[in-house]
Amino acid sequence: MSRTLVMDSFLLADAESVVARARAGDPAALEAIYRAFESPVYNLARRICRSVEDAEDVLQETFFEVCRSIRSFRAEGSLWGWIRTIAASKALMRLRRNKYRDTDELHDEVMAFRREDVGLRMDLEAALERLSDTARVVVWLHDVEGYTHDEIAALMGKTTSFSKSQLARAHQRLRRWLGEEVPA
Repeated sequence: MSRTLVMDSFLLADAESVVARARAGDPAALEAIYRAFESPVYNLARRICRSVEDAEDVLQETFFEVCRSIRSFRAEGSLWGWIRTIAASKALMRLRRNKYRDTDELHDEVMAFRREDVGLRMDLEAALERLSDTARVVVWLHDVEGYTHDEIAALMGKTTSFSKSQLARAHQRLRRWLGEEVPA
C-alpha cells in the first residue's frame, strides 16, 4: 500500500464509501471530506501563499472546487492526491493574481535584502520566506510535497527544465543564506 493511500485511510475512515455518498450529494459526506483534509490543505496553502488570509481563501476555493467536482473524481489515484492538486493549483492562481498587485512592495523588499549582509544567518523558515514566490513554490512542491519536476511544470504552465533550474537556484540561495559553503 502506498504512502498516499495510507494517508487517505488515516485521514478519512471508509474513504470509498464517503466518496460514493459525496458523489450522490450527501452533505454529511462532503463535510467529512472537508474535516479530514482541511488541515493538510491549509498547511499546503500556507506554505505556498505568503499570508494567512490568502491561505484561508485557497482553503475555501479548494473545497468549493472539491464539492463542485467530486462527481468527476475517478478514484484512479488517491483522494488526497486529487485534493492536493486542486489546492496547489488554487494557491498558484492566487500567487499569480497577487503578483500584479504586489509588484512595488516586492521590489522594495528585494532592494532591502540586497543591502543586508549576505553572511546573515537565519533559520530555514526565514530563508524560505526570502525566496521569490516562484522559487518557494517549486522548493515546497518538490522537496516537501514530493511532486516531480514534470508535475510542477504542468501545474505552473512551464517546462520541466524551468522547474529544475528554479529548484537548483533556490537550493543554492538557501545554502548561502543558511551559512553553508557554496562553490562559486
